[in-house]
Amino acid sequence: MKRPTEPGALTATILDLIAEGRPFAIATVLKADHSTPVQAGAKAIIEADGTIHGTVGGGTVEAETQRLAKWVVRTGNPVVFDFDLAGPGVDEPSAICGGAMRLLVSPSSAASHEDYRRASAALARRERGIWLTLLWPGSELKLEARFIAAAELGTHQGFPEAEVLRTSLAKEIPILLNSPPTGEEKQFEVFIEPLIPKPVLVIVGGGHVGQATAAQAALLGFEIAVIEDRPEFVHPKLFPPGTTTRCGPIAEELAVFPIHQDTFIVLVTRGHQQDSIALRACIRRPAAYVGMIGSRRKVPLVRQQFLENRWATASEFERVYAPIGLDLGAITVPEIAASIVAQIIAVRRKGAALKMSMS
Repeated sequence: MKRPTEPGALTATILDLIAEGRPFAIATVLKADHSTPVQAGAKAIIEADGTIHGTVGGGTVEAETQRLAKWVVRTGNPVVFDFDLAGPGVDEPSAICGGAMRLLVSPSSAASHEDYRRASAALARRERGIWLTLLWPGSELKLEARFIAAAELGTHQGFPEAEVLRTSLAKEIPILLNSPPTGEEKQFEVFIEPLIPKPVLVIVGGGHVGQATAAQAALLGFEIAVIEDRPEFVHPKLFPPGTTTRCGPIAEELAVFPIHQDTFIVLVTRGHQQDSIALRACIRRPAAYVGMIGSRRKVPLVRQQFLENRWATASEFERVYAPIGLDLGAITVPEIAASIVAQIIAVRRKGAALKMSMS
């Protein structure tokens, strides 16, 4: 399965193309059934000459999307098409994934440029929102779309409950359609895409494990920050491009670092005392994940210290993944980093992960 380009990168590409006056189309996977190379919501930006940014699956489905995108850019008309990936056999050039996809290819328009700018600004502020797209069939396919910030839907950090979302959309849809449709034109489709900023991985400790964890997490689309109290371990060359580094007292740096429900924290400092200081600074923050490196002997001692000093309750300490990582039998630094990143993926995608046995 191909990894889609994250929303912030595509939005930045769109703004660059707008600034340069280069026409383009946006391809979006509306539906993906059974085995498909990407899932619903995958996007790509396709220029007038077929140059593609992002992916909608590669192979024949992407080639057909590029072909249609050239027509869409030329005519200004959107198109929806279905693609069957059940090819006749492995010796044939057709796709044989066995699934089916429905894709929308829509032209850029001057009217939507401001929405792209608003979406980009929201992502830069780490705010969420949605793209609301209406497909209105008729003699010609009509498309209306706009970006709606989370604040307009009644929330800033997360998304509203289903009933609040339905109420908001009930107001937005007639606006997008200009007037309530009548007769056969009442039939239309609504496509809602959440626009979510990249998750943040805060690595406390810039040593070998921290560096290896950063390198692997960068491939998964995390925004990475490293906190250290040793200047030589926050050098930009040690970490992937774009990594934020902060050097100073660990507790103080963590106290002022913005931590939200999409923040993942990895504590891999140079020693037991620094790990404990870092954990105390973040154990009651609303992070999605807190993991602390340590031995099976060390972790119970830290737990006892936290409970005795009332730095955390038993339930609060239970949230901490310690010893950090999945039990893969990891020995080398890259293996340890892989076990950490695998555990983070499980928490991000499934809400929880297995913890290492303390026995």
